[in-house]
Amino acid sequence: MGRRGPDNATFKHWVNPAQRNVYLLHTRLNIIDLDSRANQPFNCGSQWMIYNGELYNYLELKEDLKKRGYSFTTTSDTEILLQTINEFDWSKGLDLCEGMWAFGIYNEKEGTLLLSRDRFGEKPLYLYRDETGLYFGSEVKFIVELLGQKLKVNHDHLYRYLVNGYKALYKAPRTFFNGLSELQPASVLHLTKEGKEEEHRYWQPSFSQIENMSYSDAREGAKEKLIQSVKLRLRSDVPLAFCMSGGVDSNSLISIAKNIFNYDVHGFTIVNSDSRYEEQDMVNYAVKELGIRHTSISVNTKQFLEKLRTLVRQHDAPVYTIAYYAHWLLQESIAQHGYRISISGTGSDELFTGYYDHHLAYLYEVREEPVLHAASSQAWTEHIQPIVRNPFLSNPNAFIENPNLRDHIYLNAEEFAGYLKEGWFEQFTEEWYTESLLRNRMLNEMFHESVPVILHEDDLNAMYFSIENRSPYLDRSLFEFCNTIPSRHLIQEGRAKAILRDAMKGIVPDRILTNRRKVGFNAPIFSFLNVADPDVKNYLLNDSPIFDHIDRDKIEALIKKSNLPNSESKFLFYFLSSKMFLEEFDS
Repeated sequence: MGRRGPDNATFKHWVNPAQRNVYLLHTRLNIIDLDSRANQPFNCGSQWMIYNGELYNYLELKEDLKKRGYSFTTTSDTEILLQTINEFDWSKGLDLCEGMWAFGIYNEKEGTLLLSRDRFGEKPLYLYRDETGLYFGSEVKFIVELLGQKLKVNHDHLYRYLVNGYKALYKAPRTFFNGLSELQPASVLHLTKEGKEEEHRYWQPSFSQIENMSYSDAREGAKEKLIQSVKLRLRSDVPLAFCMSGGVDSNSLISIAKNIFNYDVHGFTIVNSDSRYEEQDMVNYAVKELGIRHTSISVNTKQFLEKLRTLVRQHDAPVYTIAYYAHWLLQESIAQHGYRISISGTGSDELFTGYYDHHLAYLYEVREEPVLHAASSQAWTEHIQPIVRNPFLSNPNAFIENPNLRDHIYLNAEEFAGYLKEGWFEQFTEEWYTESLLRNRMLNEMFHESVPVILHEDDLNAMYFSIENRSPYLDRSLFEFCNTIPSRHLIQEGRAKAILRDAMKGIVPDRILTNRRKVGFNAPIFSFLNVADPDVKNYLLNDSPIFDHIDRDKIEALIKKSNLPNSESKFLFYFLSSKMFLEEFDS
């Protein structure tokens, strides 16, 4: 547990009134109140808490608690979180909290245990049950160590990853190991002294647009909420850094920190040699305009296989996309410069629109407004169609003709299933939140497809270097406001994130706001993997548990191709990451 908490390690043991053993183990990464008085397990009355995360609005909650007669022994957010739950109980108390967390609270008087996870699932909380009891932890390896035995690999979930890709991984509460689960976001799990479990949600995401909201009200509301979110997430007793790209997402956060709060910003960027993902000109422009410190990290193939295997061990799973190998290098540089917090733009696409299928869903949404639809279609043809590579998204009427079209999400799944020695197929599914096609897609991406994947990788990559990752777009107040904005405001003249772009005028440099090109945090596999190297080729094809499941000849044919389209490049990485995973955990 040392990487997650290098500053202190403590545990407590009780025998509860029902003669059950209770152990709380905690390692601390000092972020707020660096004094040992804030170490955990932290005690208030009969309650003991271990806690991974941050309570961003702890100062506001502290003032309220003072008015209620509370006094405090620390200046930490830990104490405020525990006292807030003591004062209001878990349901109302968590409703007041803005932050990210996975925590356990043991009541030594009652012998009960309360586990909880934040609204968006920024912090992980794994669960495993057997005849000896319930085990919980922030990483799989912690549970394995406590059990004293390996967990069995869930091969069905591995096939899901190989065939349908990373967006399929969080459709249901499954993991890469049999019997292992995660506590769902926005949930609490209550254990009685006898060990009986009750799980409850304390928050439910929803979409309810205010039809008569003006564009200016939407813009100003989003601006106010985002500025407040950044303000809360700049709170720290240690220095923090920003993950930076040339896009509007990260530059909005950086520009607010610099121009609104006069924060001494240090941005970190991965420099890509592939023209599809390279945006150095926009990064250089933003750095110059904002007058911030900046560090670039180049991608290369040096020790790629060795380092990727290290990362697979850290994740206790395949690394979901090659972009998160690059992100790991980014976190390494942030740590080398002495930072303990990184700030990222996760969730912006799912709040404000950003993916190419959002444009088509928007055209579907405004189909019954002839003037708006005609103008939007023309803008799509001019600005979006020339840069779309996914064949299912090249038709502007795709969703109008078939609102249930989802073939673009599991692209080439049938082809990739053909690499398996046994047939495997799983139909695309999604949760229903609203009748709005666009907003239902965005909510599924937020809670079941894109964001859970990103948060999983963000957390584990950062924590490898003892860094805490913060995501200002994942703010409850910002989220709830954005989900009242009418869909017709979200895309303007073919510009995704129109609300965010216009809200940031005068704060973010102009060229960033007007740049239509969406790059995304990505990297082609051949930026790292030199398949012309005989040693690399031999490794890809050598004996391995993966070939109990995948046809070796088909992989050999795949790596002989000089250029791979995006979907095949992703699959080759899925194969490589799965190969290492099985060699580490299934051999």
